Amino acid sequence: MQTVETLNEGLKRAYTLTITAKDIDSKVDAEVKRVAPQVRMPGFRPGKVPANLVRKMHGEALAQDALNSSIQDGVQKLIAEKKLRPAIQPSVELDEGYAPGKDAEVKVALEVLPDVPAPTIDGLKLERLTVPADDAVVTAQLEQLASQQKSFTDAPKTRKAQTGDQVTMDFVGKVDGVAFDGGTGEDMAVEIGTGRLIPGFEDQLVGVKAGQEKQIKVTFPADYGVDTLSGKEATFDLVIKSVKIAGESKIDDEFAKNLGLESLEQLTGLIKGQVEQELNGLTRTHMKRKLLDQLAADHDFDVPPSMVEAEFQQIWAQLEQEATREEDSEAAKKELESERDEYHAIAVRRVRLGLLLSEIGQANGVEVSQQEMSRLIMQAAQQYPQEQRERFMQYVQQEPMAAAQLRAPLYEDKVVDFLFDKAEITDREVTREELEAAIESEDGHVHGPDCGHDHGEKPAKKAPAKKAAAKKADDKAEAVTEAEEAPKKPATKKPAAKKEAAPADAEKPAAKKAPAKKVAAAKSDDAEKAPAKKAPAKKAAAKKA
Repeated sequence: MQTVETLNEGLKRAYTLTITAKDIDSKVDAEVKRVAPQVRMPGFRPGKVPANLVRKMHGEALAQDALNSSIQDGVQKLIAEKKLRPAIQPSVELDEGYAPGKDAEVKVALEVLPDVPAPTIDGLKLERLTVPADDAVVTAQLEQLASQQKSFTDAPKTRKAQTGDQVTMDFVGKVDGVAFDGGTGEDMAVEIGTGRLIPGFEDQLVGVKAGQEKQIKVTFPADYGVDTLSGKEATFDLVIKSVKIAGESKIDDEFAKNLGLESLEQLTGLIKGQVEQELNGLTRTHMKRKLLDQLAADHDFDVPPSMVEAEFQQIWAQLEQEATREEDSEAAKKELESERDEYHAIAVRRVRLGLLLSEIGQANGVEVSQQEMSRLIMQAAQQYPQEQRERFMQYVQQEPMAAAQLRAPLYEDKVVDFLFDKAEITDREVTREELEAAIESEDGHVHGPDCGHDHGEKPAKKAPAKKAAAKKADDKAEAVTEAEEAPKKPATKKPAAKKEAAPADAEKPAAKKAPAKKVAAAKSDDAEKAPAKKAPAKKAAAKKA
């Protein structure tokens, strides 16, 4: 095999490989000898078919296999001899003029990983913001849980419904005097004041009594999920079946037992543990962001454009998904387009940090054990139906890239933990609100009486969406963290097609449709949620398929 380098520019490399017809033919001969004992042909005993007849019968297929094998071997030899570290799968293209019996000319193009300078990890200083899981927080969680478990008892017949009461009713909805599809229902129960129904509906239930008939008027929201009803005025003819009063939910041992636990003490312990876990997660998110900010500030090197483009496309696809959900989606997309360069810079930062963490991990012996990997595969397999789990596990074990993507989040967490152990850490107690504000702010700092800052200065501003997106690398594993660990398989004839980034909602289950009889009275899927807000880009930009 002859090798000629045709491009060496930055991180880009290109080569022309010439694989001789003699080399290909020798592989065909070897393959003929291998398969000959298995070939069956009339007039010959099993395993005794002459090699020339085997070649005649299967020569075309064997020649194609030999060519593919020669190309793969050639690319692997090129990578080994040149000591290349491909950033992505090499592009491999066979010359269009190739014909069997001739030398094969193959063009190989790739980007290599940069030589990451020795990371500076000495002298790291971090502040750990902690929030105590005090009794007040736990009590608030208990009270919220109790409010969700309330029971209702029949009110006296003469009682007029009040906010907090549960009203059960039959209804018929009409627009312009004509009943509309999905606007009729029976025995629908609603707690007044929950905001479950379209605006104005629940307010008009205040004062009704069991057995009463009443007509109310409402206007469907302009963004209601049913186009024929959006913005329309409607009437609902109601028959009130019952009015019920919410019973007092006592937070005691009996309450805990109704939830399947042994005692209130056990329930309180569980809730406190959940609160502590959540607060510790926020603390870690802030620390990790500050750590990566320091690493990003101290290290600058070229990164493979192909990896940046892949990361950018993933960010961009998800941001476009968010923009389409905006009330004025066209304006949102226009604003997004104006910030394209800034999001591209975010992609550069994230790829660089991923490569840097990989370098730190490898230099310091950070590893994901086989036991940990097996546990990851088992956990991931649980997301699939029972009959598909075995196939998924086999796929991960056979595909190095799939295994690397599964391993990457844990690997990154272990590298981050290693750096936390190296850093000088000081603790400061703050409120949950202050910690959340610090995570969202541009500088990640939360001001307090003991923070050492001049409090005459302005407090840190909340980060714009594009700045928040840049920080999402802090609490989302980099896809490139283990880029060097997964061997790249070259394509046999043409470069493999790139996988499109999954849409942002690909992992969400489809929303269930409400029963027809409740469609009109209940809000649409979108209307039931809080008024639509633009999802913080720090969340949208970093979701990975």
